[in-house]
Amino acid sequence: MMQSLYTSSTGMLAMQTQIDTTANNIANVNTMGYKKSRAEFADLMYKVMTYAGTSTSDTTKSPTGIEVGLGVRPTAINKIFSEGSLKQTENPLDLAITGKGFLKLQLPNGTEVYTRNGALKVDENGTLVNSDGFTVIPEIVIPDDAIDISIGLDGIVSVTQAGQAQATQVGQLSLTNFINPAGLHAMGDNLFLETDSSGQPVEGTPGENGLGSIRQGFVELSNVQLVVELTDLITGQRAYDANSKVITTSDEMLATTNGLKR
Repeated sequence: MMQSLYTSSTGMLAMQTQIDTTANNIANVNTMGYKKSRAEFADLMYKVMTYAGTSTSDTTKSPTGIEVGLGVRPTAINKIFSEGSLKQTENPLDLAITGKGFLKLQLPNGTEVYTRNGALKVDENGTLVNSDGFTVIPEIVIPDDAIDISIGLDGIVSVTQAGQAQATQVGQLSLTNFINPAGLHAMGDNLFLETDSSGQPVEGTPGENGLGSIRQGFVELSNVQLVVELTDLITGQRAYDANSKVITTSDEMLATTNGLKR
């Protein structure tokens, strides 16, 4: 059987991964806080017919050798944590992180997760939560008589209550960073989970020790660039087509061989 059939099939599978990744980026072009993914590939092992440096005579050696590649494989789908554009919303509970860091949330089972989506809400108890009702950590409660909410660049949350002229501090938001954010596990719903590859979470005050600042009244949009993704989609499709043509050509060559007669 011709090796090109198997080699080109690995190329088609690799390009399918590329197109699937690109499709997910395009689908999330308007998802707040979404970070785009990039498929990465590596060539497979080689079938060596002649090693480089093999003697070709008493005084000469093969300068390159003969090695036939066996295809390609996906090695990683890497999350790109560049910042997305900021959109002003004038909602006092909308927060955008400018710089490094994640907001920490707690799931109902106690698991701590992380997000860049700062579109926050308050629940029936006045607690700051995300759109799914997961509590922001550290927990902050907004009084029910608050008429104004102010969140500083450093994450300090203050409220002005009815009948009071002075604002009262009710909590302090923190940010968490990782030495390798790309190693976080993407859970969906704009949430990330710590893994052994991400490193330990490093929590701190916004604006300090390399952490980003918090901008109230803004949300961070997806960092997907639609023109780039459509270009990747076209190149992935063309590469898929090219690999399929290799299979067609190999099949035709086999058909020709099978049709030979003495």
